[in-house]
Amino acid sequence: MFARLRRVPFAAQVLLALVVGVALGLVARDLGPVADGTPNWLTSTLQTIGSTFVTLLKVLVPPLIVTAVIVSIANLKQVSNAARLAGQTLLWFAITALIAVSIGIGLGLLTQPGRNSSVDAAAQQLPESTGSWWDFLTGLVPQNVLGLQGSPDGSLSFNVLQLIVLSVAIGVAVLKVGEPAEPFLGLVRSALAVVQKVLWWVILLAPLGTVGLIGNAVATYGWDSLGSLGVFAGSVYAGLALVLFVVYPVLLRLHGLSPLRWFAGAWPAIQLAFVSRSSIGTLPVTERVTEQSLGVPRSYASFAVPLGATTKMDGCAAIYPALAAIFVAQFFDVSLSVTDYLLIALVSVVGSAATAGVTGAVVMLTLTLSTLGLPLAGVGLLLAIDPILDMGRTAVNVAGQALVPTIVAKREGILDLERFRSGRASAPVAPETGGIDADLRQPAAV
Repeated sequence: MFARLRRVPFAAQVLLALVVGVALGLVARDLGPVADGTPNWLTSTLQTIGSTFVTLLKVLVPPLIVTAVIVSIANLKQVSNAARLAGQTLLWFAITALIAVSIGIGLGLLTQPGRNSSVDAAAQQLPESTGSWWDFLTGLVPQNVLGLQGSPDGSLSFNVLQLIVLSVAIGVAVLKVGEPAEPFLGLVRSALAVVQKVLWWVILLAPLGTVGLIGNAVATYGWDSLGSLGVFAGSVYAGLALVLFVVYPVLLRLHGLSPLRWFAGAWPAIQLAFVSRSSIGTLPVTERVTEQSLGVPRSYASFAVPLGATTKMDGCAAIYPALAAIFVAQFFDVSLSVTDYLLIALVSVVGSAATAGVTGAVVMLTLTLSTLGLPLAGVGLLLAIDPILDMGRTAVNVAGQALVPTIVAKREGILDLERFRSGRASAPVAPETGGIDADLRQPAAV
């Protein structure tokens, strides 16, 4: 049975898991909470399965970032245009973000979500955390060698931006030291190979994780709350669809690349992002498909993709805050001027970097609202449907994180067009199976 399952395409496994997750979520929702108000056994089981899968992904992200970035920086000695690549990456981050926020503003003005809602004004509440322009500067300075930071609940989490800064510094030091650093670099290369092997064992659990994540989302939130915010939710998903299925394909076509081939390569990461709601948790898959299926050189992808995971968020930092700011302004009957709309665009283009050390679209939204002088309590009006919107937002975030390195690599003449056009499957399968997916089961040579 397991041998037959391994022959099922990975994307089909995840799609089947989506269906099973929705079905189990509906059953869990019908069961309702137990007597004391706690979730029933099925909801708790789904939540545990989903959160465990995301945790397993996240726990491998720090060593993956550190080892991959150090090795990629060390490999830059073979690349003559490293500074140009970095500049082009940031430029296209900004260009695509500007397009996305323009679509968000346009949809907000067209659909008038704040005036076409029945949300209760009593739902407004101040958010637990807010964004600040100083977060970017303070986030660049590592607080410790592990990039750890405290959370409001007392737990520890890692700051991806600080990890990248540390890894870049170590990689540059390896370049400067030269031959005496070769034993250290060899150790890092070996560690990268080991981390990648463990990582793909975890990713093979994605169908099971999908069942838990989607099932828990349906059981916990359902779709009832969409009624009062239907126009807003519809506008958000319309904007996400326009960016993902119109803007991105047009940009690919303008660069002589097939949108269908790009989607075929990037889809596993987009799909996983939708169910996991975590760009960081999806980062290993995003980097893998960008290299193995889209043909972006590892020396560039292993730097650009982690950077994009912290600063490239067309869903969370462009479309959503633009629409949400317009919603809040309309709900509280505040008129926005042309200058305000320009500020929304400015915050969306550069603001994601300012909140890179603090994850979450809510933080980005508070940065936008505070810049415009809108009441932060308006954030509470949208929290009821945030998990539902977050699935689509994260999928677009991850799609953009794979798109920009592909475009930049094509513009700079370093994209492996044969690999991009070959039609190689981008989904991982178990090591024992054969077929066209074999090249993705083992870590590629660095």
